Amino acid sequence: MDKKIPMHVQRRSLTAELVALVERFEPDPGPEPGTTEHTEAEFDAMVETLLVEYKPEELWVFAYGSLIWNPEFEFLESRRATAYGWHRSFCLKLTRWRGTRELPALMLALDRGGSCNGLAYRLPAQDHFKQVGLLMRREIDANPPTNIPRWISVKTEAGLLRALAFVAARDGVAYTGKLSAENVAHVLARAAGHWGSAAQYLFRTVTMLEEHGIRDRNMWQIQELVARKIEESQSAAKQPRRVAAGQFDGYGEDDLNGS
Repeated sequence: MDKKIPMHVQRRSLTAELVALVERFEPDPGPEPGTTEHTEAEFDAMVETLLVEYKPEELWVFAYGSLIWNPEFEFLESRRATAYGWHRSFCLKLTRWRGTRELPALMLALDRGGSCNGLAYRLPAQDHFKQVGLLMRREIDANPPTNIPRWISVKTEAGLLRALAFVAARDGVAYTGKLSAENVAHVLARAAGHWGSAAQYLFRTVTMLEEHGIRDRNMWQIQELVARKIEESQSAAKQPRRVAAGQFDGYGEDDLNGS
């Protein structure tokens, strides 16, 4: 179980100024060895399977991470929504986008258990095949994928909805399992890729959750820890330090192994 931050410890908040200190862009290393990118035919087949499983009159999408601050689709309305049986978790390892193979990042997914507060978006009624296809191409990376589409039930003030969400495949190669808040923060404070830093991803997510009145206790703890780690790293960088021969001055696979 993650330790709670004592109330007497002064809380720090991750800010745009702190994120700017670690923001950088790295070359795109391409797909992880052993994986490929999906073809257009494969994406179309996945969309067809989803719409055979459930053909909605109204297409709803459940957002819990980057889709809240960067949906990249047209929507007619949004509602606060809760997904029961799922929780928001940094449980997907990224070796591109906001990380590299040398310094992998972590991405949010829905994992089993608990509950997750987010937003449900209602998309226009026309051409669901195209709309779902665009979502698949945005959210699904490697083949085979670890972030997979699934129809889930979410509760809103107006009642239950069936919405499309992207959840973690626990048998996927990028699934890390449950990580401590300390390990997650250690990774997010350092990783970056050709889309920018993992700290930026966290900052935007927490900021937009708050704007919508959603306070995720775990996310709040992680952003406090990341803010502290960035401040500590900046302070340490100003001090002369020696690294023993052969010592790796970063983080390793243990930080990305679930407990």
